[in-house]
Amino acid sequence: MSTYIDTHVHLNADQYDEDLQEVIDRALAANVEKMVVIGFDRKTIERAMKLVEDYDFLYAVIGWHPVDAIDCTEEDLQWIETLAKHPKVVGIGETGLDYYWDKSPKEIQEYWFRKQIQLAQKLDLPIIIHNREATADVVRILQEENAASVGGIMHSFSGSVETANECIKMNFMIGLGGPVTFKNARQPKEVATEIPLQYLLIETDAPYLTPHPYRGKRNEPSYVPLVAEEIARLKELPVEEVAKKTTENAKRFFKIE
Repeated sequence: MSTYIDTHVHLNADQYDEDLQEVIDRALAANVEKMVVIGFDRKTIERAMKLVEDYDFLYAVIGWHPVDAIDCTEEDLQWIETLAKHPKVVGIGETGLDYYWDKSPKEIQEYWFRKQIQLAQKLDLPIIIHNREATADVVRILQEENAASVGGIMHSFSGSVETANECIKMNFMIGLGGPVTFKNARQPKEVATEIPLQYLLIETDAPYLTPHPYRGKRNEPSYVPLVAEEIARLKELPVEEVAKKTTENAKRFFKIE
């Protein structure tokens, strides 16, 4: 029986306040055996830390989101460093650059992005990257900060095959989610087709980026098999093989059993 790991989910989001347990139960029923919850500001980090205490199959990644970089302080970073010593914190992020939303000036985003790469290196944890319309700068900063020393995940990757290969050379995995199932998503489909399975992870980013045929509704981790099914279709492989390999990849990457 195929099992799956959702490597990027926001079970700590307000959208699940009414029915979190049902959402988790549906994920388990869909053979999603583990989920990595992302905390990216004070409120969501606190919630992520509580969730990993409450459920043995949940893990946390904590950091500060680039959209909210303007709200980050040195105290916040020290707090993240302290919390990140918890055995179930398996990465730093999501951090990176977001040039779509203009809440945080680019130079402030870059400052906290570099600080979080340095923190990940200090703690020997991988970095989970958020990149929206900022690919060249994200890749440049990762190179300048020698992010290859810890590696990470290019979360919800939407770039080209060439960029994916550049990131793989820096010790990064490629995270694919709901968009790979969208009819018009040319680049994610090319990446799913061309990039070897050993470098791929699957995710939902739930409650966002819901895969087809549920697009437009709230996403949830029970839909991660739909991502694996589309990758399998594109690669002309059995879905069991995609499930098995991406699960092995996630366990190895996050050092979880």
